[in-house]
Amino acid sequence: MKEKKEKLNNSQVKVMQLLWETGATTAKNLCLMAAERYDWNKNTTYTIIKSLVEMGAVERSEPDFLCTPVLSLEEVRRTETKGLVDKFFHGSASAFFSAFLEDESISSEELEALKKIINGKK
Repeated sequence: MKEKKEKLNNSQVKVMQLLWETGATTAKNLCLMAAERYDWNKNTTYTIIKSLVEMGAVERSEPDFLCTPVLSLEEVRRTETKGLVDKFFHGSASAFFSAFLEDESISSEELEALKKIINGKK
């Protein structure tokens, strides 16, 4: 299996979201779902599936070109979050949280949940 180091682009994430929602499914079914949800044609979806297989994020098997996600949602979330913190906050989690908490749309319930998460890491 190939090393899964590359970051996913937006289109690849959309296909992965379909796989995370449905589990292993055929490429044909992915094309139908992507056409309905994103208005993509089948060539677009097959191209994205191929790129995901080549990078090791999706495993292809027969019969019927069955696509199985290799990367979990949690793995992608961790990678994307680390990339965001590194890119915009120079790797500083405290700078990230400070900017995040400045958003006034955070409810008091969400703030309490964040406090519990942080206290659980001590």
